[in-house]
Amino acid sequence: MSELDPQMKEVIDEFLLLNPTPLWQLSTEEARKRPTIKDAVNSLLVKKGQPIPMPNVTTSELFLPGSPPLMVRAVVYKPATATGPLPVIVYYHGGGWVLASPEVYEASTKGLAEKVGAIVVSVDYHRAPENKFATAHVDCYKAYKWVKENAASLGGDPAKVAVAGESAGGNMSVGVCMMARDSGTALPVHQLLVYPVANNDLMTESYIKYQNAKPLDKPLIEWFTARYFKTPADGDSPLISLVDVANLSGLPPATIIAAQIDPLQTEGQQLRDKFMKSGVKVTYLLYEGTTHEFFGTNALVSKAEQAQNFAAAQLKEAFK
Repeated sequence: MSELDPQMKEVIDEFLLLNPTPLWQLSTEEARKRPTIKDAVNSLLVKKGQPIPMPNVTTSELFLPGSPPLMVRAVVYKPATATGPLPVIVYYHGGGWVLASPEVYEASTKGLAEKVGAIVVSVDYHRAPENKFATAHVDCYKAYKWVKENAASLGGDPAKVAVAGESAGGNMSVGVCMMARDSGTALPVHQLLVYPVANNDLMTESYIKYQNAKPLDKPLIEWFTARYFKTPADGDSPLISLVDVANLSGLPPATIIAAQIDPLQTEGQQLRDKFMKSGVKVTYLLYEGTTHEFFGTNALVSKAEQAQNFAAAQLKEAFK
């Protein structure tokens, strides 16, 4: 981990201080109670005597149709001073389909709402192991479909709806686009994919090089998939193996934001290449010295602020 950006290293060191036991050695219930990268950032801010950033957005909650017969909670972030129909970003958080919530990823969603001037609908999809593959994927698609059809009721512009997600959420953003294409639902105008899960190959170059990286290491990925997949064969579904199995043609333009010190780095590059071969416009940017989960650390990590600003610029261009 000697390649770590110094600001990133501070956050990771604090995370490891708060989490002396690897998550993959815990039960699901125990792991869900453990401090997150968000907690590590806030802990460091307190230690440094710095205020926790409070973006100027309002927060509300609604319930949407999910994987039948389930309903899905969503948290809606809206720029406090914005007027008129706004663009809408349907966002899917990370956590390996097992951990986290919209609240854990608020640094990302509130940041995007404020920087883009958009309504962000953060979907609290049903997690594993209580809900196995492909419940979360279907939840995410159903939520997107509802938002696309009901954007005006939120103060949004139904012609300007994008999807975005981090890690497992990035994977599901692509899945939502594929499901929309295949079912005749109007596509998002853009997909923002932040270090997305894109393959089922745990022997890629970055998996080997960064198998012990933090906060995401190879054993944790195996822990996640053991909980979400009904059987290992689920990993070979087009919804998981985007770069091997999926048909990506006809999907909307994509932005991929990648972290260097991340087991998923290689598959992000493979996804970029697959998009290009499939005729999908794609922009890819790798942030050196950063780790998985860096995107929401912008209160302390300059490269995370740069990444959020870049993502916002890409989305603003897509919404024109």
